[in-house]
Amino acid sequence: MIFAIIFNSYYPKFKTMIKRNIQTILLFLTVVLMVSLVSCDPAKKYEKEESAKIQEYLNSNSNLNFVLKPSGLYYLEVEAGSGRIPVKHDTAYVKYTGKFLNGTVFDTNVGKPDTLAFPVDEGWLISGFDEGITFMREGGKAIFLIPSKLAYGPSGYYIIDGYTPLLYDIELVHVSPGPAK
Repeated sequence: MIFAIIFNSYYPKFKTMIKRNIQTILLFLTVVLMVSLVSCDPAKKYEKEESAKIQEYLNSNSNLNFVLKPSGLYYLEVEAGSGRIPVKHDTAYVKYTGKFLNGTVFDTNVGKPDTLAFPVDEGWLISGFDEGITFMREGGKAIFLIPSKLAYGPSGYYIIDGYTPLLYDIELVHVSPGPAK
């Protein structure tokens, strides 16, 4: 009987204490979960994987002496040209082959009658391609290793997955001066 009296007098306090503890625990777990979700940025994982793929390619092709540009573009001059260096608003005419790092070709105009013509540095092409052209001279050949941030980024494009670095073999066939040149 005494136990029933004591229990009935303390039960409301005990019930309130348990309820507060459960609320505190749930709040703590919610904060931990939110911090975990924010710190698990999947983009960082893919960026690291892409960086590792590029490094693996460079290591297995150590005979290719790419120059790493400040933007992240890897540039390799294969054959120096002797003509004009393209600048913004010039029209560049190129032969190209686009490949994945494993050597699979995804696009080319080599063996076709037309060159790719585009205004330089006007956003018509991926930024890595646009930038790479400005390091060449007319008549030259180069290889661009373009990280995804200078290509199709995290979303990709058609058959090119997100976070995919690309290789381009380029021949700068001709450069036409832009307006006011």
